[in-house]
Amino acid sequence: QVQLVESGGGLVQAGGSLRLSCAASGSIFSSNVMGWYRQAPGKQRELVAVIRLGGSTNYADSVKGRFTISRENAKNTVYLQMNSLKPEDTAVYYCNANGLERQGTVLTSFDYWGQGTQVTVSS
Repeated sequence: QVQLVESGGGLVQAGGSLRLSCAASGSIFSSNVMGWYRQAPGKQRELVAVIRLGGSTNYADSVKGRFTISRENAKNTVYLQMNSLKPEDTAVYYCNANGLERQGTVLTSFDYWGQGTQVTVSS
């Protein structure tokens, strides 16, 4: 089993910054892609940013230039630095990780979600 634990959400004024962290633990062999998604009230969950094991990244157009995703492979941890926050960034932010985990002597693929952390940006 793999567990994802998120931290760093909260309330911030528009223009402020927050840093989210997500640590993956358990029987991880490799976490190939780690990323952040968000879901605002009444809306579908959407991709914010992803980062691959080799370091390549993708961002939603709405956050490009303001958010930066990074990871520490040795710690299976992914971060999301959010700057110049806007009220429309308000949402529950979810961490996602997929890769390979050990189940006995076998490697199997995994795809897990964190429990979510609330980010609220006031105007």
